[in-house]
Amino acid sequence: MEAPVRIKTISEFHQKRGLPGPAHPLVSVVNYENIVHNPELYYSSMVFDFYSICVKKNPYLKMRYGQQQYDFDEGVMFFMSPGQVFGISLPNNALRPQHTGWMLLIHPDFFNNTSLASVIKQYDYFSYAVNEALFLSEAEQQTLAGIVANIDHECSKNIDGFTQSIITAQIELLLAYSERYYQRQFITRKVSGNQLLDKLELLLQSYFNSKDLSEKGLPTVQHIADTLNVSPNYLSGVLKSITGLSTQQHIHEKLIEKAKEQLSVTALTVSEIAYSLGFEHPQSFSKLFKAKTRLSPQEFRQSFN
Repeated sequence: MEAPVRIKTISEFHQKRGLPGPAHPLVSVVNYENIVHNPELYYSSMVFDFYSICVKKNPYLKMRYGQQQYDFDEGVMFFMSPGQVFGISLPNNALRPQHTGWMLLIHPDFFNNTSLASVIKQYDYFSYAVNEALFLSEAEQQTLAGIVANIDHECSKNIDGFTQSIITAQIELLLAYSERYYQRQFITRKVSGNQLLDKLELLLQSYFNSKDLSEKGLPTVQHIADTLNVSPNYLSGVLKSITGLSTQQHIHEKLIEKAKEQLSVTALTVSEIAYSLGFEHPQSFSKLFKAKTRLSPQEFRQSFN
């Protein structure tokens, strides 16, 4: 497999796409209609060393990102962090891509000494994008386009002592609206979310009733997400929107349910129960059980006498 094409700077991206140099070295707004078509770049795996936030429409474009392929025949927004691999392709009968939309490029260095320096990585949708792009209504697209136009306007002005703080405020506003729209998407997809919840329940039930629990210990969030073919952050986001609990909390709930069952209907010691539930140290089990129930395992068992 060929190594992905790596684009290190925003200026390099502009050069490869036939665009004039960026007005600001660390932030750029690109109109897709201005990009020069280069067929070779649409079949490569690529990596950016900067953040990319995009909204585009294209009836032919196909994008491979993470483990999903997206079609851009509707207004689609997606987010990429530095270092993530993606690929773009066009069907053979598509002679020229018909892009509309915009792309916001932000180098990580821009966030130095700003409120977003540590917060930017906490936005879940940079991970959600690996498994689910964000679909936008026309009104939502217009709202975001207005914010991006403000960023573009500020980038085109002479850089002064206020430039960074003004652009940062606009980026924060853009991310806040994106968070709102992702929550809306989760709410409107509760049927899909409930199906995912059903699959999770079946998976946990099967795992907790198998030898895997005692031999391998508690399932990790990564293992659960991989089995369900979604990203860990996406899974927790969907579960929280439906149940208010993260994936880890669901695992612990199932664990406590299993522990209560054994404490109430078997004569196994607390240590034996802890080992059967995959704990190397009974103290760790007792600590978790008390944190979840406010009773020690022994106190819970005695409550039945």
